Amino acid sequence: MKKRNSIFAKGCMVLASAALLNTGCSDDFLAQDPLSFYNPENTYTTESGLQAAMAMCDYGLKEMLMDGNGNVLPMASLYFMTDIGLYAKTDAGDMQDDFANKITPTSGMKGGGDENAMQRFWDRTWNSVTFANTIISNVDNVEGLDPTLRDEYLGRAYFHRAYAYYHGVLLFGDIPLITKLIEVPKQNYKSTSKEAIFQMLVHDLEFAVEHVPPQSEIGYIGTVNQEACMQLLIKCYLVVGEYQKAEQMATDLIDNHGLQLMTESFGTNVPSGNPDTWPVERNVMWDLHRGVNITDASNKELIMPILNYYAEGFISYPLMRAMCVHWSNGIIRDPHNLGSPTYNYARNAGEYDSQLDWVRAMGRGIGCFRTSYHYNQTIWNYDGETDWQDLRHNRQVGNWIEMTDLKYNNPKSDFYGQNMMLYAPEDYIDSISGEVIVRKGDLLCSDTIRSWFPTPLYKVYILDQSAEENMGANQFNGATNGNTTSNGNLYLFRLAETYLLRAEAKFYQGRAAEAAEDVNIIRQRAHAQKMFTTVTIGDIADERARELYLEEWRQPELTRISWCLARSGQPDEWGETYDLNTWDKQSGTDLNGGSYWYKRCTRYNIFNHGTIVSGRELNYRVDKRNLFWPVPNSAITANIGAPLRQNYGYDGYDDSVPMFTNWEEAVADEETTN
Repeated sequence: MKKRNSIFAKGCMVLASAALLNTGCSDDFLAQDPLSFYNPENTYTTESGLQAAMAMCDYGLKEMLMDGNGNVLPMASLYFMTDIGLYAKTDAGDMQDDFANKITPTSGMKGGGDENAMQRFWDRTWNSVTFANTIISNVDNVEGLDPTLRDEYLGRAYFHRAYAYYHGVLLFGDIPLITKLIEVPKQNYKSTSKEAIFQMLVHDLEFAVEHVPPQSEIGYIGTVNQEACMQLLIKCYLVVGEYQKAEQMATDLIDNHGLQLMTESFGTNVPSGNPDTWPVERNVMWDLHRGVNITDASNKELIMPILNYYAEGFISYPLMRAMCVHWSNGIIRDPHNLGSPTYNYARNAGEYDSQLDWVRAMGRGIGCFRTSYHYNQTIWNYDGETDWQDLRHNRQVGNWIEMTDLKYNNPKSDFYGQNMMLYAPEDYIDSISGEVIVRKGDLLCSDTIRSWFPTPLYKVYILDQSAEENMGANQFNGATNGNTTSNGNLYLFRLAETYLLRAEAKFYQGRAAEAAEDVNIIRQRAHAQKMFTTVTIGDIADERARELYLEEWRQPELTRISWCLARSGQPDEWGETYDLNTWDKQSGTDLNGGSYWYKRCTRYNIFNHGTIVSGRELNYRVDKRNLFWPVPNSAITANIGAPLRQNYGYDGYDDSVPMFTNWEEAVADEETTN
């Protein structure tokens, strides 16, 4: 305990975070001994203690999305059950495909030895809540703290707690509300309704917006500013149906905080990994997503970043490895039946050709995640014409790579240097036996789930500095750690999303034509061909996919939009409306009914339709109940003093289990113990 206290006193972000993580919330968080974890009277009676706790809060934003896993990034888990992506590691022993049957309160989401993502997000929710509550419960214990500064600390802590609860609720539904540090063991929590929790988030974030200073008054970046509080409050306003307030706050954020969309190239020019192989013509969308430019002073679009570069606390972020197509393997053949006609070789290899060095150009992808047909093609197609002009889908400038843009680079291939082909262009007859080895039209990739899909290079490319410095490297994975560290900065929030949130607010108020104006602002910056005169909620959701891929938490955001549709009564793109009493209380795998999230999964992706890869049937399936993930059974059984609610449709669900529907009552109950 003394060691932990001394670490907190130093205010070291990394060590303090590590200390808290080592004793943080496990899957039986409700049963932990709080007295072995907290000693607030010794730790947080000084401002340096508050600073250490705030550093842990800021660091926790990064840990929600990064864990150093080289296969399945936590962020990818938020796309597996959506309209725009799938788990694609088809050689995994336990595929993350049949969520309808595999997701239970005891199993969570896991596969192929990768981390149990559902349990991880559950744990991260409570870790982040704990970080924030540490400040909230102790800020008044710091003697002599200026009242203005006191409110600033409190506002930032409210933001962190709200950010954790925002995603925790949209993933897990009705969960316990914990707003203070535990002073005595407590195992009689009750669930609080998601509606009540969001009402509290609005209350807290309104305080934060009032008391946290704007970025212009903060001498550094990476901690919570007023603008970030506003962005999160806009989302919470949408959830609770305060659409006019959401619109007004979005307008304030857009017009009055020195922010603007970047429309021209800026910052540091970070070229593609190998211009000889795949040149990138510098453009605003490319510059916007380079880690070094995310935090560049000239980037007026940034609201708040997640810092992950060169400094203490760096977490490996192998984005290209996990999220890019598995292009280098024996699954792909050339038209003469040569397996592995394209492979990742090192620069000191004898057969090296700088014009065919795809591993440096687009990384050593292993295809753990793949994008859907809807993301890859449908959302770029208007009236039968594909928009290749849109910078987010532009091959000419180098932002987007189709598989047929890659070229065979194995010197043994008769097609060396030619573009890859999915289908054989003609029969190939063995010169000795006279047998037809490959027939015209034969599929040349036996696993198109994992090894044949395009790459939005501008979003996934990260200069792998460690590999770049090693001439023998043939694994370019992203932001990895070595002699030097690559820049893995991310956006927490940026202004482009604010426009799309304002579009939603207008849409829910029945002003679809005005909503289109905000969508068009984003499209104009991207040089898209088509502009809208009116929009559906599907148009807005698609624009979020085009603009915010790998930035938004896709599944929670679709859940939020589903909730907003049900509350507003506005129809979806198919003309269907939703009942606020039933939108989240349906189960089954048929294609009728379900929430808006379910309709997008089953109409825009291959869920519940079935597919076969290399003779293996993959049952990509979701259940309507998977809108919310199950509350882990370990948490329910640990809370021995009162029953926690399980989500609708899962084993243990019981609608008679009481829960708080007023957040003030839930807060008051925290004082009671077993």
